[in-house]
Amino acid sequence: MAADGPSRTRVALLGSGDLSRELVRALQRLGAEVIAVDRYADAPLHGVVDRTVVVDLGDNDELAAAIRWLQPKYVVAGSEVGATDALTAAVDTGFTQLVPGIRGARLAADPEWMRRLASEELGLPTPPFWFVGSVEELRAVAGQAGYPMSVKPVGGALGEGRSVMVRDSDIEPAWQRAVAACAPDVPPRVLAETAVEVDSEVMLLAVLRDGHDGPALDFCAPIGHRSIEEPNGQLTVEFWQPHPMSSVALDAAKSITARVARALGGRGLFGVELLVHGDEVYFGGVTVRPYDAALLTLRTQRLSGFELQARGILGMVTDTIMVSPGAARLIYSRRGAGTGAVTTSDSASVVADALSVTESDVVVFGHHEGHPRRRLGLALATGPDIAVARDRAARVATVLGTLWP
Repeated sequence: MAADGPSRTRVALLGSGDLSRELVRALQRLGAEVIAVDRYADAPLHGVVDRTVVVDLGDNDELAAAIRWLQPKYVVAGSEVGATDALTAAVDTGFTQLVPGIRGARLAADPEWMRRLASEELGLPTPPFWFVGSVEELRAVAGQAGYPMSVKPVGGALGEGRSVMVRDSDIEPAWQRAVAACAPDVPPRVLAETAVEVDSEVMLLAVLRDGHDGPALDFCAPIGHRSIEEPNGQLTVEFWQPHPMSSVALDAAKSITARVARALGGRGLFGVELLVHGDEVYFGGVTVRPYDAALLTLRTQRLSGFELQARGILGMVTDTIMVSPGAARLIYSRRGAGTGAVTTSDSASVVADALSVTESDVVVFGHHEGHPRRRLGLALATGPDIAVARDRAARVATVLGTLWP
């Protein structure tokens, strides 16, 4: 490949996960050339991108050399990227822009840093919190802070591994539950918080882009979510949009989200997790790749979260117009599951039954080999209101789930 400047805007995606396919298609529809840069061959995106490059995303020298060779206009960093020095060097050239930005790339690799930034630098309302790395540390924190206390893993699937401790005997089970949901191959870290009264958990998607008078921020309608973990270990995360909020709470949510997005800088889509109780809103976390929640917007918004991300990256005008209330259920593989492959012989019949629900759609993620908490399937539904949409999505998910008994 020649090192001359590309005729199309070149975008390099570092780390090509399952859900980035929608982002690739959105970028390509806008005329961009998309290159998947990953640590192994045959990564999920390699069948849909324009080019592929295999490098060690944790090796600064190797990644820096690849970026110099590719000369992308935009580099989109994923959570898999550990070579942050290479990203900084790319930005220092003045040609390549990093999405979502240096601070956003750091957030993807270090969620603890973001929580401290939100609380200590931005002064956002958060429950009192502690990060711990052992059950002994958790025991000491509980002794200091008292009960009730919420415990959840740093990382892992949305809502997974959470517990509420109300007595000393809850400490060991809460630690084990959280650690089991932590990302593999990294030392376990757990977030302990003083439990606050919460009516709902909400994710607010926002896209930061170039405006006429500087950076502009557009908000999507709030997305409610909850996790459902079955006794057999099956995890399903339910999403619905719009989530009803008072005008006071919605204004507070937008204010928190705006402060977070502008503190991180850069461009593209952000997802801010919020805890809502009446008119009170607490900051819960932020992700620079809120693609699970963005799946719902494929049916609820004129421009999906992936299309908003693509437009934000390329500096184009966005809109967040909703076209219908909707709901989704995302089905994950069980912990300890050895495969994500469909085990039912007549999968077409199952999908057909699922689609018999009014205004429904499904996505089956095709995996030949599974690992714990891999996305298996998505049930989507729209309706005249969120109650109807949630009921429809639940019925679709019940049928779709029989593909992985």
